[in-house]
Amino acid sequence: MGIGKSKTDPCHLSVPWGKSQSVDTSQSHQTSDSKQSEDISLHGDAVCSSTAEMPAGEQEGVEESPEEDTEEEVFLKFVILHAEEDTAEALRVQSLLENDFGIKPGIIFAEMPCGRQHLQNLDDAVNGSAWTILLLTENFLRDTWCKFQFYSSLMNSVNRQHKYNSVIPMRPLNKPLPRERTPFALRTINALEEESRGFPTQVERIFQESVYRIQQAIWKETRNTVQRQSVA
Repeated sequence: MGIGKSKTDPCHLSVPWGKSQSVDTSQSHQTSDSKQSEDISLHGDAVCSSTAEMPAGEQEGVEESPEEDTEEEVFLKFVILHAEEDTAEALRVQSLLENDFGIKPGIIFAEMPCGRQHLQNLDDAVNGSAWTILLLTENFLRDTWCKFQFYSSLMNSVNRQHKYNSVIPMRPLNKPLPRERTPFALRTINALEEESRGFPTQVERIFQESVYRIQQAIWKETRNTVQRQSVA
């Protein structure tokens, strides 16, 4: 909350002050107390009037200050799409990529804001990150929502040039989805194999900082364009 909003409004104080001064059991003081009450009330009205007559810019500067703790949106390195039952495994993979390989920041889909539609969260997750990791486990194909997620992600990577090769299927150590049961659309993409000896090399080859910077610049420009259009 801004500093201006935390100050007590003098307009609200004029009324109770006037009432408290007008209450007296002595008949001889009623006239003087009433006059004093009126003076205080008028003084309060004058403060309110002077505030109201201030230019709009100055009023905003006094009453409304930007919140200091407002955080700027961050373009993520990756988002992990996973089955609901695989939240713990998704968190483990997130920690692996961030702490062991320095690929940060990242997020798993279960950490997306609550109270919003799943489609909105999916759009924000895919377009607000450089890479979309599909956690291919045995639970993944049992979840209809997961199927929708990977089809939508693939279509997004095809329709947007800067998103080409941004969808990364990954078979984790725990309960990986067998290759023969993997949907054909995903079999055409080289998947990250955590149990493979070449896993570190795969990670280094895929998550390149230069690719991230390009996508980040496009993301910022898109956001700025949308903000300018909304203002206009």
